[in-house]
Amino acid sequence: MTEPTKTLLMTGASRGLGRAAAERLLRDRPDQLLLVVVRGEEAGRRVARELAARTGNANVRAVSCDLGSLAEVRVAADAVRKLLDEREIPPLTGFLANAGVQMASVTKTTADGFEATFGINVLANYLLIRLLADRFEPGARVVVTGSESHFGDFRHNLGLVPAPHWTGPRSLAEPGSGPDAETVTAGRRAYSTSKLGVQYLVHELARRFPKIDFYAFTPGLVPGTGLARDASAIQRFGFRFLLPLLWATPIASSPQTAGVRLAAAMTAPRPAESGAYLDRGRVVPSSAESYNEAREEELWRGAAELCGVPVG
Repeated sequence: MTEPTKTLLMTGASRGLGRAAAERLLRDRPDQLLLVVVRGEEAGRRVARELAARTGNANVRAVSCDLGSLAEVRVAADAVRKLLDEREIPPLTGFLANAGVQMASVTKTTADGFEATFGINVLANYLLIRLLADRFEPGARVVVTGSESHFGDFRHNLGLVPAPHWTGPRSLAEPGSGPDAETVTAGRRAYSTSKLGVQYLVHELARRFPKIDFYAFTPGLVPGTGLARDASAIQRFGFRFLLPLLWATPIASSPQTAGVRLAAAMTAPRPAESGAYLDRGRVVPSSAESYNEAREEELWRGAAELCGVPVG
């Protein structure tokens, strides 16, 4: 077994395209320790064992964290810092932020009382990166999984997800109320809006931390994953068994194909200047709405307040 010389932190490695990406990274990079953030200690040990068994690479460890709790995000960041301080793991050279949720309403909340989609897809990523920013090696790469849904048009999401509606971080962090908040439409709009927030976050991170490369990566339409697990039984059936028929077309990708591309986004030669948008690995412009420095600054300051950290 090759002794690892660098560490890659990853969320969302338990299933779907994240699992495929983690396996690819372990197979292709034997010199790298994959540090996976998994909910629950026992689940973490299980995922690490399975990844090691499937790839033949034992350079994988788990850190327990529920991304729906900012307190647990802090504990996980402290655990990573301690491992680095005590030289139990090699230097931190990357972070693949793949975890995300899509809810069937906007009424579900995180442990902190934030609307769950915005809380997990945006605030958890913001806080984890903020708490570890000073521990990344110069030239480190951070890739955050985004979504074509942030464009809000038929061309990019086939009408499956409503267009985003940006109302500011404090408003978006508030759970919804009333009958409209209970609808799938509201939940999917919260998802596309959170992915617009990911674009804003990546742009602002690129400006504030010039020694680290930040990218947003979209896998495109990937039916057959667990993303729709909060939907109704009929919708879950369609997403799992019917939409995968599109794998044979250019419209969609299988979790395995998307995972290989996601892994490549972490390991390929530097694709572009920090802050770029990677559409299945190709460098393309993100939506026109996603280039808004006022909103990026607003998100940064609002997230700092909501997470209880200095604006910096």
